[in-house]
Amino acid sequence: MAEQRSELEERIIIKDQHTKEIDLVNRDPKHINEDVVKVDFEDVIAEPVGTYSFDGVWKTSYTTFTVSKYWCYRLLSAVLGIPLAVVWGFLFALISFCHIWAVVPCIKSYLIEIQCVSRIYSLCIHTFCDPLFEALSKICSNIRVAVRKEI
Repeated sequence: MAEQRSELEERIIIKDQHTKEIDLVNRDPKHINEDVVKVDFEDVIAEPVGTYSFDGVWKTSYTTFTVSKYWCYRLLSAVLGIPLAVVWGFLFALISFCHIWAVVPCIKSYLIEIQCVSRIYSLCIHTFCDPLFEALSKICSNIRVAVRKEI
């Protein structure tokens, strides 16, 4: 009985990894769209002092803007939300697949292969260039520079 229960809990845990609970109140918990889509009526339409329209026109414009923005977004998300979710899911799956199965193995292979080359290169530099630059530094070590101002 205990084994069956632990198998059931394990299945639930595995299922929860793919179908986690989502927050229907805070739909942007990582604040991805913090600055992008906060557009209110006052951000788009503003009347400076001295050029006011009728109060009824202003209130109707505000209501029309707010309601049309709200319902257009809902309609577009209802029509295009699921197809775009499929497209973005496929794209990020493709990116993940390429990264896991192509990019990282290529980089690891390159690092393994370049390690041998870097040892040979380092040996050549230390063998040929170090003595040359040491000799040049000893030659140039006695050079003194004096700056004089001539009037």
